[in-house]
Amino acid sequence: MLRFLTAGESHGQALLGILEGVPAGLPISAQEINIQLRRRQAGYGRGPRMKIEADEVEILSGVRWGRSLGSPIALLIRNRDWPNWAQGMSPSGAHSGSIPAITRPRPGHAGLPGVLKYAQEDIRNVLERSSARETAMRVALGAVARKLLGTFGIKVGSFVLSIGGAAMELSQQALAEPQALERLSEEAEASEVRCPDREASERMKARIDQARAEGDSLGGQFLVFALGLPPGLGSHVHHDRRLDGRLAQAVMSVQAIKAVEVGLGTELAHRKGSESMDEILYEPHRGFFRRSNRMGGLEGGMTNGMPLILRASMKPIPTLKKPLRSVELRGKEAVEAAYERSDVCAVEAASVVAEAMVCLTLAEAFLEKFGGDSLKETERNYHAYLQTVREA
Repeated sequence: MLRFLTAGESHGQALLGILEGVPAGLPISAQEINIQLRRRQAGYGRGPRMKIEADEVEILSGVRWGRSLGSPIALLIRNRDWPNWAQGMSPSGAHSGSIPAITRPRPGHAGLPGVLKYAQEDIRNVLERSSARETAMRVALGAVARKLLGTFGIKVGSFVLSIGGAAMELSQQALAEPQALERLSEEAEASEVRCPDREASERMKARIDQARAEGDSLGGQFLVFALGLPPGLGSHVHHDRRLDGRLAQAVMSVQAIKAVEVGLGTELAHRKGSESMDEILYEPHRGFFRRSNRMGGLEGGMTNGMPLILRASMKPIPTLKKPLRSVELRGKEAVEAAYERSDVCAVEAASVVAEAMVCLTLAEAFLEKFGGDSLKETERNYHAYLQTVREA
């Protein structure tokens, strides 16, 4: 079983992560993890925090001489802004009251339900952990899972489809073509908004500029894909083993994500069955294959060998320079919601975080299927299975 935990607050000393279940012998380097951390920090609508933090990972355990040991892998990312918060976020009671309590909840944020659930009087006790700062560690852990998948030729990528209503056009045929998806992902890396369409990118940037000037924020939609997946990851047998459900939960767990679709998603609700399914074909040198990918590479809770396609929709960030109406926790009087420095738009970053969550979920399903305490054992199991599939 592959599982992970993260710990840490937005303005605490550091973020911590533990990843258990990685087979022994996997090459792992801090440099490769840092590449993914830098991707998360990029984006046209990001806020001042990105100028403070330059995330770098420290590998604390589970790796020796560049390879995993089979024991839990522990990672650490220090928060560079910690010196400015050493009193305000101190674990010691000696600094209690050093900064004012936050008592004006933001609509759309975890603040109000969090203080009600945990019986808190200061919303900071909720927002510090609910902050998307936590996703930096998810990206770091996801980089390890990405390395494991890459060993078996599996690639995970993403690109932004829309921001603030400005959208690119995407052909349905591209969803079935690995080379087209790879190209779109590579082109997205050169865009400030992670969109492979240059004209759409400029429209997105203009929407972000307008929202910034108006003290507002924007959401959007992105696509995450995985290539090279063998058929049969996941299962139809039990609800909690269905891979589509697990992937939807993983991506939905990313802060501000409000919808996840597989393949053509909600569009399928408006089509006839004959216009929705992917016909099955067979050639001796190729085996079973499809020419379309409306199902997004998943059927019956299992991968079917086609590219995995997920679309996720992100709401606008709830922190606004022109705050919405709220209610003061103590006196219950009408007030404006609290404001802290924030992004205008973080759809670009969310797409990178979603990649990490997809990597972690697919790696878990991959190890469930092929097992192995060492990478060599996993490789033997994997290649034996592929041979069986080819002969089917």
